Amino acid sequence: MKKGFKKLLGAALAIVLTAGTLSGCGENAAIKNTDKSTAKESTAAKGEETGNDTEGNKNFSANSDLKIAIVCSNSGQNDNGYNQSACTEGKAIAQELGAECKIVEPVNGVPSALEALAEDGYNLIFSLEYDFDALVKGVGGAKPIAEQYPDTWFVVFNDNPNRKEDGSTLHNNVISVLFDVHEASYLAGYLSVYMNENADKLFPEGYSMTPVDKSRGIGFIGGTNSNGILVYSYGFIQGINKAAEELSVDYDYYAKYDAGFTDPALGSTVAGTFYESGANVVFADAGVVGDGITSKAKEMGKIAIQTDANLDDQQPGHVLTSVLKITGVPVKIITQAYADGKIADMDKEQSYNLASGATGITDLAEMSKYVADTAVWDEIKTKTNEISQQIQDGKIDVVNKQIGEEFDPATCPHVNIKTE
Repeated sequence: MKKGFKKLLGAALAIVLTAGTLSGCGENAAIKNTDKSTAKESTAAKGEETGNDTEGNKNFSANSDLKIAIVCSNSGQNDNGYNQSACTEGKAIAQELGAECKIVEPVNGVPSALEALAEDGYNLIFSLEYDFDALVKGVGGAKPIAEQYPDTWFVVFNDNPNRKEDGSTLHNNVISVLFDVHEASYLAGYLSVYMNENADKLFPEGYSMTPVDKSRGIGFIGGTNSNGILVYSYGFIQGINKAAEELSVDYDYYAKYDAGFTDPALGSTVAGTFYESGANVVFADAGVVGDGITSKAKEMGKIAIQTDANLDDQQPGHVLTSVLKITGVPVKIITQAYADGKIADMDKEQSYNLASGATGITDLAEMSKYVADTAVWDEIKTKTNEISQQIQDGKIDVVNKQIGEEFDPATCPHVNIKTE
């Protein structure tokens, strides 16, 4: 994280979540809360029809000119996590500042929604979908949207498309938000090993765990062979290796990086293969493909790990944890900076780590309902919390493939990587 950004981050730690979590943050109310409002109306500009929810203080005060918009990804504002966290925090900070906040579920695509909102005078627009070309490059001969609306601030997530080849910034009104999910994935890997090594105590009945004297295996299924997926896998491997080293054991790591994001049946099939090969845990980072993975975990009496949202109760007792992106944290920080007149001073690329409260793993409350030996489980949670703190203190360095750092398998000698 850049030093300039760390200064701006300090005030934001008020949003860091309650105690008891394994990420340095507690369970975020924004993740659990469900807002069902999805009224439809036509945006004035260009007739763009969107699902929206506009909230704010009707008695606009010092920030009456601040109009915030959040453009959801295709999973929508009520996804119990990634979108909902941003929407809930956006409406809360708007209410606090006396501003307006509109939630948009695009009907005619993200570029059309961005143009319509900018035309309508929304001056701070958060875009949660992975769709950047029209904004920063321009498509079909049109100028980039960021260039067309230089007085509008746009915030994008999960990548930095706003860089030139020399590393300089393309548009000064675009901020890119990255999450240090490699750190959270490390925790998930570390936790998985200790859970697996104690599976006979934690899950003596109702599960079909492969005993560790027969096999030690963990799986990973990703949507694409890209930095955005590998960043999870490499952090996960490093966490597995750390725990395996502590216990003087070795693990097979079954990985598939091209499962796509739309076929739960494929996820079920691949996960079944990994479970049959001796894995007791499979980490899903592949959109709704993960739904098939968690279903297969329940069917076979195994364990899965989910991503982005808190999906621990998707298949109760069979989802160990979820690696989270708590989007409400950057929404609050950046909106407050805009209101304070400091947004222009912010780094155009911002990375949110465990200490920020914007990423981590869940507090394991759901899985805690199903373990038999609570004393062993509490020891595992304590050890994982200690590792989290070591990462936050800079004592453990985790490879961040998202920003191009390279992973050397030789640094993880206790993990035998087997890629499909």
